[in-house]
Amino acid sequence: MTERQEPSGVAGGAGPGALTGCVALVTGASSGIGAAAALALAREGCSLALVARRTERLARLTETIGERGGRAVALTADLGEAARAPRVVEEAVGHFGRLDILLNNAGFGARGAAEDSDPEDWDRMVDLNLRAVLRMSHAALPHLLRAAHDGPRGVADLVTVSSVAGRVPRKDNSVYSATKHAVCSFSEALRQEVTGRQVRVGLVEPGMTATEMTYGGSQAGAAHGLPPEVWLRAEDIAGVIAFMVTRPPHMAVNEIAVRPTAQER
Repeated sequence: MTERQEPSGVAGGAGPGALTGCVALVTGASSGIGAAAALALAREGCSLALVARRTERLARLTETIGERGGRAVALTADLGEAARAPRVVEEAVGHFGRLDILLNNAGFGARGAAEDSDPEDWDRMVDLNLRAVLRMSHAALPHLLRAAHDGPRGVADLVTVSSVAGRVPRKDNSVYSATKHAVCSFSEALRQEVTGRQVRVGLVEPGMTATEMTYGGSQAGAAHGLPPEVWLRAEDIAGVIAFMVTRPPHMAVNEIAVRPTAQER
């Protein structure tokens, strides 16, 4: 799509259309939480810049959003590559003319005891789970600060999807937990830096959630016997994200941990 969206001047707040006139960039948008969050934000009237490696998946999601009356553009990129973060931010802003919300959702997980693990998997986790969050946040911040000052809601949002693994480390998940713990610390420090300028920094920490990475994927062992029928769904986390970014301007939800009711840790 090449249409340029102009802000509508609709004030922020809860309810359908709360994000009308706003633009969100969602990473890891080709499946799971990212795709579900994109659809949830589109229902609120938000235009979407969708980032992931899988072009065909992004194209289908973009088409779905368009069929439902929304606006979206697909930006194929591997955010593990250092140069890609600033490029996709500029492409999103160039397409829509603004950026009001960044959702850092792209990630990678590989389980295994440290002595048996492949250090290349460690590098991939650090690159996607941590470095990509840092780079995307850095590239987006000038635009978010501008949107908070001039935009229709009087605030902007930077939300990162972390994991309860960042709070409760477990064996065979050491590096994944380490990356998520680092993201938690970064988010809180960044919150203190920009909250006075009306940029809200939020952290969502899902427990066991049915996604490609967990349901039969690289993180399936993290369930520790919890049956799949009680796991969270991507739509559950998407609802939490939408809740965060549709609060009124005076209210910031900085951190939410969401577990299946049956999950103990």
